[in-house]
Amino acid sequence: MAIDALVKPLLAQPLFRGLTPLQLTEIVRCAERIIYRSGDALVVEHQLSDAAIVVISGTCLRIDDTGDTAQKSRGEVVPEGSIIAELAMLIEIEHVTTIIAQGPVKALRLPRQKIIALMQEDPSLAEHFSACITSRLKLLANDLKAIDTVADDARIPPLLQSQSADQAAAAQAG
Repeated sequence: MAIDALVKPLLAQPLFRGLTPLQLTEIVRCAERIIYRSGDALVVEHQLSDAAIVVISGTCLRIDDTGDTAQKSRGEVVPEGSIIAELAMLIEIEHVTTIIAQGPVKALRLPRQKIIALMQEDPSLAEHFSACITSRLKLLANDLKAIDTVADDARIPPLLQSQSADQAAAAQAG
């Protein structure tokens, strides 16, 4: 597969947007090209990961092993172009789910060791990743603050406040 065809899915990911064509090409060159067969696990819940995986083509299914029996049988489609375990190319993470190939799946595996080597050769790559992740964390912090503000603004109806106070007094007396 031509380098351009492998770069295109990276451009769909916010983490890779804004990188130069040379940087993207180097990332693809250091990537491992993998073809998963139907039923192969791309990632397994509770296993440590040392690489991100970009789904180039094919369909995968995220298996939810938590919840009741009805939920366990369901799965969520992981579409082409998705990145799995994105932060694993930068830090060690543990997978929180299992993802299975539903047919032939072509993917790029971005090993942490190779990505770190690229960042050491090109510090602007590390700066780019750092800025993207920092931006996302700031957005998350703002979202959490907004939720906290909404929760603070919520009022407990007076009837429930008095019942709650009576229950607390009874608990202290008892």
